[in-house]
Formats: sequence, C-alpha cells, structure tokens
Amino acid sequence: MGERRPSRQQPRRGLLNRWRLLWAGLMALVLGISIIGSVMAQPLVLNSAPIVLDGRPLFEVAPANQMTADERAEQISGDLEDLLEEDDGLNVSTEVRNKAPVILIDGSYLMTVTQNDADLNDADSPEELAPVWAEQLDQELEIAQTERSNAVLQRRLVYSLGLIALTLLAHRLIGYLWRRSLRPLLENLATSRDDGQAPPAGFNLLMSLLLSLIRFGLWLGVINYITLLFPLTRRWSYFFQRQVLEGLLAPNFQLGQTEISIFSLFVLIGILLGIVVVSGIFANFLRSRVLRLTGIDRGLQAAIAVIAKYSMIFVGTVLLLQIWGVDLSSLALIASALGVGIGIGLQNIVKDFGSGFILVFERPIQVGDFVAFGEFQGTVEHIGARSTEIKTLDQVSIIVPNSRFLEQEVINWSHRNPVSRIRLPVGVAYSSDPKDVKQVLIEASYQHPQVLSKPPPLVFFKGFGDSSLDFELLVWIADPPKQLVIKSDLYFSIEAALRQHNIEIPFPQRDLHIRSEQLPVEVLKQLRPGDRL
Repeated sequence: MGERRPSRQQPRRGLLNRWRLLWAGLMALVLGISIIGSVMAQPLVLNSAPIVLDGRPLFEVAPANQMTADERAEQISGDLEDLLEEDDGLNVSTEVRNKAPVILIDGSYLMTVTQNDADLNDADSPEELAPVWAEQLDQELEIAQTERSNAVLQRRLVYSLGLIALTLLAHRLIGYLWRRSLRPLLENLATSRDDGQAPPAGFNLLMSLLLSLIRFGLWLGVINYITLLFPLTRRWSYFFQRQVLEGLLAPNFQLGQTEISIFSLFVLIGILLGIVVVSGIFANFLRSRVLRLTGIDRGLQAAIAVIAKYSMIFVGTVLLLQIWGVDLSSLALIASALGVGIGIGLQNIVKDFGSGFILVFERPIQVGDFVAFGEFQGTVEHIGARSTEIKTLDQVSIIVPNSRFLEQEVINWSHRNPVSRIRLPVGVAYSSDPKDVKQVLIEASYQHPQVLSKPPPLVFFKGFGDSSLDFELLVWIADPPKQLVIKSDLYFSIEAALRQHNIEIPFPQRDLHIRSEQLPVEVLKQLRPGDRL
C-alpha cells in the first residue's frame, strides 16, 4: 500500500475548530456578563438571619418582640454554644406557652416560634414548624457533641495533614499541565505562529492571573474544607466569611446613578480586561485566518484588524456598563473633565494615540513597509494605538511613538509602489576609457537576478575626482528590504568585471616636495661637534 496522503480537510477542520472555540468564548463572556450583571443589580435584602451552631447555619428566623432578626439569631446561637459547653447530654422538647409554641433544652427556654417564622419558612403555622426545628436541633446538638470528642479531633487532624500534602502535589501538577498543555493551546488560539505575531496586549497578564486564580481557588477550597472539619475553626470561618461577604456585597461606591459593591467593581474590571483580551484574540484571528485568505496586502489586513479590535472594545464596554445599570449620560460631565485632565497631563500619550489612528486610517505607513527612520532601516511589523514596532535588518525590534512618524521625515520605500532605485558610486583610474567603464557597469547590473530590466540600468559620468573618474550606476529593484544585499552583490560583480577588463580602481595619491634652506645662525651655534645636518 502507498503512503497515506494528508487530507486537505485538516486545515479546514482546524479553522472550523478555532471558530467554534472563539464563538464559545464570546458566548461564555456575554452569558457571564448577563448573569453577573443581573445578580449584582439585585439589592441586598436582610430580613432574616440564620441560627448558627459551631459555624453551621441551621434555619432562618424572622424579627420578633422588637428584636431584629440578627439580634434574635445571635442570642439563640449564643445560648446553644453555652449549653454545649456545660452539658454533655441535651434533651430538646417543645411545649405551648401563652398560646405560642416554644422550644426547650433540658427544660430551659430557648426560643419561641412565631407566625413570622412560619411565613418565612413556608409553614402553615408555628405549631407545625416547632417540632421540625426541635428535631433538627436535637440532631445538630448530637453531631456537635460528637465532633468535640478527642478521637474525632485526632482523626480529622491526620486527615487534614494528608489533604494538605495532596494539595501541594496538585499545585505543582497544575503548573506543569499549564506550561505543557493549557497555555500553549490558548496562545495558539490567540496568536498566529505563521508570521510570528505577538500575543495581544494584556494576554500574558490575563494568563498569569488565570493560573493564579486556579491555584488560589484550589487552596481556598481545601482550606475552607479543612476549617469545616473542626468546630472552632468552623465558627471563625463562618464569622469571617459573613463579615467579608457583607463588606464585599454591600453597595459602597456610586458609579453614575448606580450604587455598586466592591465585589461588583472587581468583577467589572475583570470583565473589561476580558473584553480587551478577547477583542485582541478576535483581531489576530481575523487578520491571520480570515483576511489572509482574501489576498489583500498586509497593511490593509492590519488596519481592518485594528479597527475591528477597538470597535469590539468600545461596543463591549458600552454594553457592559448598560447591563451593569450604569447611566452613561450621567458620566458625560466626568468624562469631559477626565478628558481635559488627560489632554493636559498626558499630552504626549494622547498625541501618540491620535497619531496611531491617523496612521491606521490615512495609511502613509503600513505593516510590511520598508522604511528609513533616522539612522534605522527596517520593516514595519505592527502599528499599535500608541507605538509602532519596526524590525531592523539586524532583526532588532525598535518601538517608535506614533507621533514621531508625523513630525519627522520618514522614507517609505514601499509606499504605493515598492519599485525603487538604488545608486552605486564607482571610481576608476584616469587611464580608463569611460565608454568601456559604462559598458562593464551595465553588463554587471544585468547579471543580477533581482535588478529589473525595465526601467533599464543607467550609468552617469559624475565628473573628475582628485584621483579618479567618478561614475554612478543606477538600477531599479522591486524588493527594498534587500537593497543592502543587492548593493553588496553588485559591488562584487563590478569589481570582478573591472579586474577582468584590466580597468584599474585607483587609490588616493599625494606628491610630497621637500625644499631645503639655510638654517638660522642661532641653530648652528647650538649644534655640537660631530652633529650632522
């Protein structure tokens, strides 16, 4: 059997898989924004409070007898903790006092079940709810007493140490899998390896944050699980979580006309960063996988990709703020004042951003152009919002602010028409025949494969130098980035052709004339006997 040829459907399948991954990422981002925005928009209502035993919530109680739900729940929870410390065996029962059911522990009053409690827990009456709560209290008190035994505490301590060791191993395993599999997969989706395009701005930061969040989530989950194994740590953990959640979820900031919490603000910043990264991924994907198939030049591809990127960022930011309930019209005054401040304090940066948009739309310089800027020559690799990356002939990347391209003279060898002319000065001896020199230079230029025949090469007699007849060879090329290589090749060919036709290449010569005169009398008197003049 012959060798199995690679299927032509594989590139198409790879392209389809990338489209599916990108579409799934966009849908997940939109869905996350919608869900989190709707959750954050709901007000935080505290009309009930849980009864807590050893950091474990049991059931919710409502306000009663001019006591808030929090005060009532705190009092009952404290009584339960005191009873656990005083007695090993506790008996929970119910009875009716003053036409209201009450719950007793060892005959001591604990709490009264009210109609508000029944309504809060969807019960028909307090008499129906009281036995249910009593049975639940009896079970939880028995569990709490068991957890306080030395045997259970020692067993759970050993279990916790083993779990910490496994978590350390998982921590290192996550880093290994991230470096070997997950990160290369995400980079392959976000960038194009064919042209060496760098990841979008913020990609590396997002990847580092994502890995840190995965590891942080692992340790947070394990630590939270271990704290739930012990009564004392469970109480601390519950108190800490409740205080932190109340502080994070309570509306502390005002954005426009909307009050948001610290958690909402962090989520908003994270989603905005996600929008920027997803927009960069989409722009790279559009340029390298879609626009390349159209056959248009690299400069137009980069311009379309940049416009698509910033359009997605603008539209995504506006939609996100609208979903978050932020009235953009109320921020107009703040935005105008911020714009004035930015214009005054960050003039150079704003000027670079404005210049970047001019370069993208006016396109005097495009990606792929060969330019000469100051003492540097190189190919434009990337035009960003603030700066442009130029890769020199030494393969060194130079980052140039966009405003400098509009303020200084820039030679663009590839602008509109890449065909350009290069000049090669040549000097020969005065004994050479100028016609023979012209013929030799024309023949040497035609021998080079990258020298264009139309327009034809030209040779100019520049004049008479100090020690040579000065000529200049002018040839046309279609690949400006290779002009230094072409010049070097032509000089090699010219030197060989001149040597073959016995045409001398002169070097500077000077004649020195020495005139001797009589020395002054004073000098003669200083000479010693035997000295020679």
